[in-house]
Amino acid sequence: MISAPENTTTEFLNTDVVLVNEHDDEIGFMPKLEAHQKGALHRAFSVFIFNSKGELLLQQRALGKYHSEGLWSNTCCSHPLPNEATASAAVRRLQEEMGLQSTLNFVFSFLYKAELDNGLTEHELDHVFWAVSDHEPIINTSEVSNFKYVDPGFLRTDMQQHPNRYTEWLKICFDEVMEKIKLS
Repeated sequence: MISAPENTTTEFLNTDVVLVNEHDDEIGFMPKLEAHQKGALHRAFSVFIFNSKGELLLQQRALGKYHSEGLWSNTCCSHPLPNEATASAAVRRLQEEMGLQSTLNFVFSFLYKAELDNGLTEHELDHVFWAVSDHEPIINTSEVSNFKYVDPGFLRTDMQQHPNRYTEWLKICFDEVMEKIKLS
């Protein structure tokens, strides 16, 4: 099992995110929790890993996360650190959260703003990456409580019928991800 990062408490929430404008130009830094309290636009990424059957690997966010705890989400999502390339951050966090190493393919970016639990707002310019892997995840339990592979058609229907089970960003970008990567 991957050991939890040492900065999972207050220090982790005080880690800076990269503030950006609508064109993804860097305009500064802000502690992660403060950015979510203020709804400040910041850079993020989402990773979608599929197996060779075309099933999507979902993670269930760990209980105790500062927002969206216990919700199902795409394989991995986070924020690059200041002066870290977004693609490199996605590879790093995929390893840290799910114990997976993969060459990721960039798909697209999207901007969204969503009200979350705990009075927080997610306002992100999210960079989406994907890959195919049949390796079994080794989850970091401070980040992820569970995982499962699901058929994308089932997931689409379940998100429509039970939207409160899923993260906002997954519900927003899922259809575009599936349209653009067109797994065969």
